[in-house]
Amino acid sequence: MTAWTDDELDLIGNAEEIGISSRRRDGSLRPYVTIWVVRVGDDLYVRSAYGPDNPWFVRARASGSGRIRAGGIERDVEFADPGADADVHASLDAAYHAKYDRHGPKIVGTVVGPDVVATTLRLEPATA
Repeated sequence: MTAWTDDELDLIGNAEEIGISSRRRDGSLRPYVTIWVVRVGDDLYVRSAYGPDNPWFVRARASGSGRIRAGGIERDVEFADPGADADVHASLDAAYHAKYDRHGPKIVGTVVGPDVVATTLRLEPATA
């Protein structure tokens, strides 16, 4: 894996939404789905707003790789499990609240709290 550049972290992390696509078995990309993204430190994360059965999330977990686009950047990524570290997930909740609370508690509530830990993916830049 390579690291995100500071510019990529800023542009993607500050984007309101990203397009996310997983890879099919033949290596082709599925259609992009629009979702929220947050930055915590030098990492980027996404969560499935409607649980572990959300089709984009199921496909991302199964394939393990795909592509994102946001803030003028398009980058191949690996979808990584961030683990169950409570500090990471508390930081993610805070980041989602800080960035998206203006949308209201009902929608933000779908991506924060203990029930969404299992629907969290860390986006890691894929090697070329």
